[in-house]
Amino acid sequence: MRFSFFSLFYESPFVKLKNHADKVKECAWMFKRAVNCYVEQDCEEFDELTEEVAKLESQADELKRNLRNHLPRGIFMPMDKFVFLDCLREQDHVLDDVEEALYWLSFKPMGGIPEELVGDFLDLIDAVIPAIEKMPDMSEQALIYFKNSTEENRNKLKSIVREVYQAEKESDHLEHELKKKAFALLEDSVEIYHIVRLVEIVGDICDHAQNASDRMRTMIAR
Repeated sequence: MRFSFFSLFYESPFVKLKNHADKVKECAWMFKRAVNCYVEQDCEEFDELTEEVAKLESQADELKRNLRNHLPRGIFMPMDKFVFLDCLREQDHVLDDVEEALYWLSFKPMGGIPEELVGDFLDLIDAVIPAIEKMPDMSEQALIYFKNSTEENRNKLKSIVREVYQAEKESDHLEHELKKKAFALLEDSVEIYHIVRLVEIVGDICDHAQNASDRMRTMIAR
């Protein structure tokens, strides 16, 4: 029975998974603000926000290590431990790629996004943010489900998983369209490479969020 696991241990691993997810979500507004700063060219916060994201990534790594080191041994987990750890790893990659995207932006001066692509790039950022913000909701609902194991709670969790999937689907479409537009409009090969690689990194954020939600769906599969 699922409830027997939680009666044997002081704290569910999903509590710590949510603590980690909270750090991931915290980076969302910083990421969007930093991108807007970069695009606007008159913002002095970009470097500061990038540094704050790096600090969050370090804190999330510490939470990840702590969670890995304190998982229960034996047969007591109500799901495959390796699937759980895979979910944690994918969730962690979300924040890793936010940090990487900001570092990649910093390799070119402020305003390095070609003017004709700025709107499309900001649309991609807006599509990615919801997937980042859904990470804590998913962990919290999983905690509720594995405590109570009701069909209602399972459906709520599946609904969050579908929302992440939809965000990834939209961001994937925008990513491909932006790449096509970059090759059609730009001529400088360095400029093309910079924007295409940047778009891929941003797209990876949503990919990892979807991967985490896929692992969650596997954990509640019947």
